[in-house]
Amino acid sequence: MLKIGITGNIGSGKTTISHIFELLGIPVFYSDEVAKQVMTNDTKLMAGIKKHFGTEAYFADGTFNRKHLSSIVFNNDAQLQALNSLVHPAVFRAFDGWVSQHNKAPYVLKEAAILFESGSYKDCNHTILVTAPLPMRISRVMRRDGITQADAQSRNARQMPEEEKKKLAGFIIANDNSQLIIPQVLALHQQFIKQFPTLFYDPE
Repeated sequence: MLKIGITGNIGSGKTTISHIFELLGIPVFYSDEVAKQVMTNDTKLMAGIKKHFGTEAYFADGTFNRKHLSSIVFNNDAQLQALNSLVHPAVFRAFDGWVSQHNKAPYVLKEAAILFESGSYKDCNHTILVTAPLPMRISRVMRRDGITQADAQSRNARQMPEEEKKKLAGFIIANDNSQLIIPQVLALHQQFIKQFPTLFYDPE
C-alpha cells in the first residue's frame, strides 16, 4: 500500500483537497485531529507529558488540561519543542495502527500541517504540497477564522516557508484559481492507482 503525505501552509486548502480524495474512496488520516485524540488515549504519551510538564497537565478524570499546558509552551520554543517531541511519536504510532485497518485501499493519505517539519514525510512513498500565493492564503484564513491580517501573518510566519516545502514535495497542487482543482486531484489519483494492483482495489 502506498502512503501519501499531503500538506500545505495555512490557508492553502489542504483539508479541502483531502476531502476530494475521500470522495474518490481514499482513506485520509487527519494528523491534527489525531494529535488531539492521542493526548487522552495514548498512555505512553500521557505518562511522558505528566513527567515533563507535571501531573497538572491532566485533571483527575483524565481529561487534558489544555490551559495549563498552553501557559507553559506559549511563546516558549524550547517547551513547545519538548511537547512536540512527545506528541509526534504518538501520532506516528496512531498512523501505523490506522494504516493496518485500511490495507485494502490502493493508497492512503496522511494530511499533516507539519508533514515536513516533523519528519513524517520520510515515512511516505510520495508527498503532495498544496500551494497558493501568500496574500490569497492570508485572506482565506482571515475569512475562515475571523482574525486580523496581523494574526494570520503571525501564524504563517511560524511555518516553514512554502518555497522550502516545494523543494521537498514530490507533487504540487495549485489552489490559486489559476487552474481547476479536481483535474489535478484526478491526475494524481490515477497515477497512484497505477502503482497498486487494481485486482485488490475495493473502495467499499
